[in-house]
Order: sequence, then C-alpha cells, then structure tokens
Amino acid sequence: MSIQKYLQLSKEVGEAIAARQPVVALESTIIAHGMPYPQNLETARRMENAVRESGAIPATIAILGGKIRVGLDAADLEYLAKTGHQIPKASRRDLPFLLSQGLDGATTVASTMIAADLAGIRIFATGGIGGVHRGAAQTMDISADLQELARTNVAVVCAGVKSILDIGLTLEYLETQGVPVLGYQTDEFPAFYTRSSGFRVDYRVDTPEILAAILHAKWATGLQGGVVIANPIPEPVEADGLEIERATAQALREADEQEIRGKAITPFLLARIAALTAGKSLGANIELALHNARLAAELAVCFSKISVHGV
Repeated sequence: MSIQKYLQLSKEVGEAIAARQPVVALESTIIAHGMPYPQNLETARRMENAVRESGAIPATIAILGGKIRVGLDAADLEYLAKTGHQIPKASRRDLPFLLSQGLDGATTVASTMIAADLAGIRIFATGGIGGVHRGAAQTMDISADLQELARTNVAVVCAGVKSILDIGLTLEYLETQGVPVLGYQTDEFPAFYTRSSGFRVDYRVDTPEILAAILHAKWATGLQGGVVIANPIPEPVEADGLEIERATAQALREADEQEIRGKAITPFLLARIAALTAGKSLGANIELALHNARLAAELAVCFSKISVHGV
C-alpha cells in the first residue's frame, strides 16, 4: 500500500522538496501542548517566519484527519492552537491508530522526525528534545525521542533537553545509541531555559557549513540515525538557573502528589514552571524556539548546497 494514502504535503513544501530547496520541519506539540493560547499561535507563526527569513521553507507537521500533514496553512495552525490539549500527543506508537481511524494528533519530536523522513526533509527545529526523566531508575520513563534519534536520519536543532529531565542520563543514553551531540558555538550542553548544564557536548561546531558537512558525512557513509544540534538559548533572554531549578523541583513534587504520569507529565511541568516563574520560563521558551528555527534554516541552506552541488 502506498504511503501517499497517509502522507500529504502542502503544495509549497512538495514543490520545494522536488526542487531540492532547503526545507525545515517544525513540530505541532509545541503548539497544542507546549504553550497556552494565544502565545502558541503567535509562536508557531513566528517560527515559520523565522525559517523563511533565514532562507528556507517551513514545514509544520501534524496529524489531521488521519493524514500526516507536512506543511500547514493558517487555518490549520489556528485549529491546533485553539484546540490545544484536546488534540492527543502523537508519538511513534500512536501513529497507526490515529492514521487508521482518521483522527488528529500533535506530533512530538519522535513523530515529527518520522514524518520529516518520509517526506525527505533532513532538518528539524524544535524547542527541546525529550530524554530520561528524573527517577527513571524506578519509573523507566524514557522519551521515545531518544530511540527515534538512534534510527531516523533527521538532524534536530534544539536548546538541549528540558531542564525537568535527567540531563546526564540522557546524554549517556544518546552516547550508547551512537547519536552525535554537537554544540553550536558552545562546549557545554545547554539546559533548555539556561545555557549551562555542567555537561559537555561531543563536539563544538561554530558554523552551519561545518554542521552541514558533518551531516553529509554521516549519512553518505550509511551511518543511520539522527544528530542532536544543541543551540543554547541567547544569553540576553536566558532564565535564572536557580529559579528554574526551584520551580522544577516544586512542579515535580506536585506531579508526584497528583500521580501525573506518561504523556501528561511534560505539559504539566512546563505549565507549572511557567506559573511559578511568573511567565519568565514561557518567554524563554518562545525565544529559544525562534533561535533554533533560524539556525535550522541556515543549516538547511548549507546542507541543500552540499546535496545539490556537492560543495
């Protein structure tokens, strides 16, 4: 059965891919679950604009009516933003059910990678990837994003992993799975809201041209899997690390008391941290997402040149 039954590219994205122009994938969980309305809609629009202004075509991805939609219009973005948490988060395990039953889903990092790979898009910008949750030795709560990075040929530009996670164990997991962790103009792995985590990246890379060359070398030699490109939040909008950690600790306690688990945990924690920091974390979240979109577009332009011209 043809994938075309389930995969639908917008006219703009389809033409860009056919012409081998630079395209950047964007996820939809950040819209439906990552931020409140109307900031989520504004951020979705601004991320698409940031990609365009940096020379690439944006391809926001979601599951709508049982279709993997790659490239959304203004009405689609508004629907996702206003419907919010009523749209289920869709990771790898959810796709068969949602697609076969004609349902909607907001794509996570993992499912956005899958959709991008199916469409032939190699660069993806998000806020932060999922990882190993704190207390995972007891709960075994490890994001499907990490396994997807080990198997799917998409580079993910992010601000590291969310500070609610166990950063050290996440990096250990990625190392075990053979996923390169590249720091863009940094030696230290960022912690989402803040630039520092106390952990080092595998390699520091200072230009998008070198990033593109690394991706080309990896995939041209048949080394399957993705790459994490850790792009620290800009210093002027960085959150206070101690304030974020105090808010995170309180949010984690509340989640435990309320027995919030699984897919619900990350949206709950992000919302509580935003409330406990009087919106400071939300502002930082928006700025880092835009920052990642710009770098992803610059990288897509460089990678496209190598793919098309070999330079």
